[in-house]
Amino acid sequence: MTPKLRTRATELFGVEHPIVQTGMGYVSDARLTAATAAAGGLGILSAGLLSYAELSAAIDAVRERTDRPFGVNVRADQPDVVQRIDLMARKGVKVASFALAPKPELIARCKDAGLVVVPSIGARRHAEKVAAWGADAVIVQGGEGGGHTGGVPTSLLLPQVCDAVDIVVIGAGGFFDGRGLVSALAYGADGIAMGTRFLLTKDSPVAQAVKEVYLGKTVDDTVLTTQIDGVPQRVLRGRTIEALERTSGPGRLLRAARNAVAFRKMSGTPYLDMVREGLAMRKAHGLSWSQVVMAANAPMLYRTALLEGRHDVGVMATGQVVGLIDDLPSSAELIDRIMTQATEVLRNLPDTHTGEA
Repeated sequence: MTPKLRTRATELFGVEHPIVQTGMGYVSDARLTAATAAAGGLGILSAGLLSYAELSAAIDAVRERTDRPFGVNVRADQPDVVQRIDLMARKGVKVASFALAPKPELIARCKDAGLVVVPSIGARRHAEKVAAWGADAVIVQGGEGGGHTGGVPTSLLLPQVCDAVDIVVIGAGGFFDGRGLVSALAYGADGIAMGTRFLLTKDSPVAQAVKEVYLGKTVDDTVLTTQIDGVPQRVLRGRTIEALERTSGPGRLLRAARNAVAFRKMSGTPYLDMVREGLAMRKAHGLSWSQVVMAANAPMLYRTALLEGRHDVGVMATGQVVGLIDDLPSSAELIDRIMTQATEVLRNLPDTHTGEA
């Protein structure tokens, strides 16, 4: 039987274990989300690249696999985000997860609908802001984390945030085992969130050939780049990133525009919605118009590598922790392993005490 650790996170989310599987585009599908939830963690379905109809179907697919609590990661800047929140509430989703901090009115709508609001943040001031706006918890990602990330390492950012807010805090960036869970709890966090570690499981939809590429990497094989969409992202070093770094501005933009058109055709996203999202990104991140076009290009770069298995021409987000992962367990096996190790680490800590000689 898998050992349990009760924390504020398990109470808030209604789960057995203080472990969160983050919402990753093209990775956190219904199968992976349900597998994590069924194993007692908090699985988060990624909805940022799904249409409204696809999101509805994906939520139903999770529900068909498990009756455990799970979350959905939505983008606060999507034109139909309010409708998506209402859909999640109607279908009994437990957690609304956000990569970009939602505005106070959106947080209020989520909470009025009974959803637990969990933004992801990369700076103490952002945690303080969303806490003041009513967020129930934050996922705090340090700079070693994959995808969009900041520059402060988890070992510094996590205790900083824990000292600054009194809501539930989940540490992310660099976690993969029970020792990491114990360290996060020692910093004052209520649990851990993992992306790369869940990407590299049997339940992940990522192509097997791509998983093998990940397993062969070291902690030095990642790079933090702004060439994908103008915002810093940690990804695997590779031909595509090298090409983006070398290609001139006009050539890069032409390729990005072609990929953006291909994504629109594949997803059915109206051009007007793409323009609105681009305007929102430009405002939120201070991007240039060329960077907005690059951002529209990003979904195809990720899909090409992760789902189609063409890692030589796509982009693969990852945390530096990729260099410490060498196997592909199921989500249930992974969670059991982490909880067992965490319990053993806590049991074997030195029994120290202070006092007068």
